[in-house]
Amino acid sequence: MKIHEYQAKTILAKYHVPVPRGEVAFTVAEAETAARNIGGSVVIKAQIHAGGRGKGGGVKVAKDSTEATKIAEQILGMTLVTHQTGPEGRVVQRVLVEETLPIERELYLGIVLDRAAGKVVFMASSAGGMEIEEVAAKSPEAILKEFIEPGLGLMPYQARNLAFGIGIPTPAIAGATAAMMALARCCLEMDASLAEINPFILTKDNKVYALDAKINFDDNALFRHKDVVELRDLHEEDRLEVEASKFGLNYIKLDGDIACMVNGAGLAMGTMDIIKYAGGSPANFLDVGGGANADQVRNAFRILLSDPGVKAVLINIFGGILRCDTLASGVVAAARDLGIKVPIVIRMEGTNVEQGREILEESGFNFTVANGMKDAAEKVVALAKAAGGAK
Repeated sequence: MKIHEYQAKTILAKYHVPVPRGEVAFTVAEAETAARNIGGSVVIKAQIHAGGRGKGGGVKVAKDSTEATKIAEQILGMTLVTHQTGPEGRVVQRVLVEETLPIERELYLGIVLDRAAGKVVFMASSAGGMEIEEVAAKSPEAILKEFIEPGLGLMPYQARNLAFGIGIPTPAIAGATAAMMALARCCLEMDASLAEINPFILTKDNKVYALDAKINFDDNALFRHKDVVELRDLHEEDRLEVEASKFGLNYIKLDGDIACMVNGAGLAMGTMDIIKYAGGSPANFLDVGGGANADQVRNAFRILLSDPGVKAVLINIFGGILRCDTLASGVVAAARDLGIKVPIVIRMEGTNVEQGREILEESGFNFTVANGMKDAAEKVVALAKAAGGAK
């Protein structure tokens, strides 16, 4: 789950990470009031779940509240297009009005899970303000890392290593290390999957601030953080992804035209790969999970077919907890209820597979039953092409 910058800064402030003074505004009038409260020069920042806001015109500096009002009028309600939003962009429904600071240097701090090491890693770089992926690709030596041992957190000596390593001057070391350790505590205690400050700035008077902040949360741990769940902004999420979450389904929209329904993330990845290998393009990643029932299968179908770009559907299920006969019953019910018109290819193996195939054969619908994943991929790609889909 993602949250907005201003929400992330509110959380960081509770952990004593220094953040600039700022107020969120949903209207132009609120933005004007916020600018007056802060006083002097302010920055107006569009609040959307995407990076690259500045390049898209979503971050602007105003010298006073009058100019801040004019800028807020421009940004609020605009469709902001960045490299992360895609060409459709996002409508800006709120802005952060924040004090400007005398920046001496821009740095980077970030915490993620290193799956290869099996530990959380704290990263720091002197190349702040840039996309960390770009830094990693062009100058990997510019990223310093300290692994956080489970149960210990970021140790003071590790924070000092990072601070000195990215060039923090001696007068600012204490403030920088305190901010780093606070960021680490926040990440671990809040079950964040990502905690990032970019840029982490050093001011001319040797103070440090989180000038921008991003926190993503592990969905599986949200039951421990009811207050965080309340921060969710459904307007910033794909409509179908939101709908899928209501039924315990994992759905991610992609750019292709072949819908995929699977049970298990590993099977989903393999299914998408084999579709690409066969010359097609997946339209989504939809995982119904191991314990789906017929109703969930029906809702999964409804969500899949809500995408007008879908030309064919591939169902690839390994029946374990989700039995093949349960799947088949759900597919048949969905076909009856939803009036499915696109071709459907089904590959299933596992528990009650023969009963499942029997249900499909006796349904009266023209399902294509595949023999193996390769056969399923080839058949669904051919059907999508015949329907005017995959090229």
